[in-house]
Amino acid sequence: MVGGGPTSFVGPIHRMAIRMDDLADLVDGCYSHTDDWHELIERVRGKVDFLIVTTPNNSHFEIAKAGLEAGLDVLCEKPLSLTVREAETLGKLAAKKKLVLGVPFTYTGYPMVKLARDLVKKGVLGKIDKVMMEYVQGSFRRKNASSRKWKMDPKIAGPSCVIADIGVHAFTMVEYVTGLETKELLADVSTYANDAGLEDDASILMRMSEGVKATIVTSKVATGEENGVRLRIYGSKASLFWDQEAPNYLSVKYPDAPERIYKRKASYVGALSPRSVAASRFPAGHHEGFVEALANIYDEFTAAVRTRKGRDFPGAREGIRSMRFVEASLKSARNGSRWTKI
Repeated sequence: MVGGGPTSFVGPIHRMAIRMDDLADLVDGCYSHTDDWHELIERVRGKVDFLIVTTPNNSHFEIAKAGLEAGLDVLCEKPLSLTVREAETLGKLAAKKKLVLGVPFTYTGYPMVKLARDLVKKGVLGKIDKVMMEYVQGSFRRKNASSRKWKMDPKIAGPSCVIADIGVHAFTMVEYVTGLETKELLADVSTYANDAGLEDDASILMRMSEGVKATIVTSKVATGEENGVRLRIYGSKASLFWDQEAPNYLSVKYPDAPERIYKRKASYVGALSPRSVAASRFPAGHHEGFVEALANIYDEFTAAVRTRKGRDFPGAREGIRSMRFVEASLKSARNGSRWTKI
């Protein structure tokens, strides 16, 4: 592992997720910016199965590229890079060397998100018309937020703050659950509590395949919000709603029937979504959350490392598309919030 020292948020979460199902052992690492990650890669070359990158944004590309060039499969934190060109370079390199490249968009690992995806696939909602996705936090309204300084520094965070940090999660969730691709978008961004001038609030309209319209609202200045990840999908037959702060429940509403509340690992879920059940560890009624969702991604990633076959986790494609989303959003905003192809 490169990055993710004791004072970081994401590093300890990764270490807990790795241990959840004991599918991998963390055998070496470079946890401080004073350590030389080049030496780490040379030290573990040919001796480990994969490399984990949990550093700040500006070093993702360089470290992931070095890992792939050393013949290591790589799981790299989001955003995969600072530019689309860098992300595409990593994707092409991984494909050329037949290596696995993963990006841990953690929310795709939740059992009820997988159920939502399967309900959409089965046509339970009918023809999808509209998607509403929000990922809002109030972290920039709080004093002494640990990551606030570097996430507002363009030399470290890159050209984007909130869109590249949490907006990419929202975008990936929309495409993951619907199975559709975004074709173009219109973005309106704002800077309220960011001295560096990077955007900390964005409202984005998206036109997707099959005529579906979507909206993404993402913010770090949503005062009082903790981690508001909320997905709504409206179809011709029904709609669904999932809230990350109540992750074990999925609501499906109908125009002429009572609302249904699906519960994680309930007896009826298996027939609808085997993947949802497979992603659940604890008996019904015992809450599972963020660490378990990331562990689900590790389960699928390590299986791909072992079998060299595709699995249910975000990979190079999702990493590249998320960077196209970032660049298109920033371009749209610069051009007076014009529709921009992704």
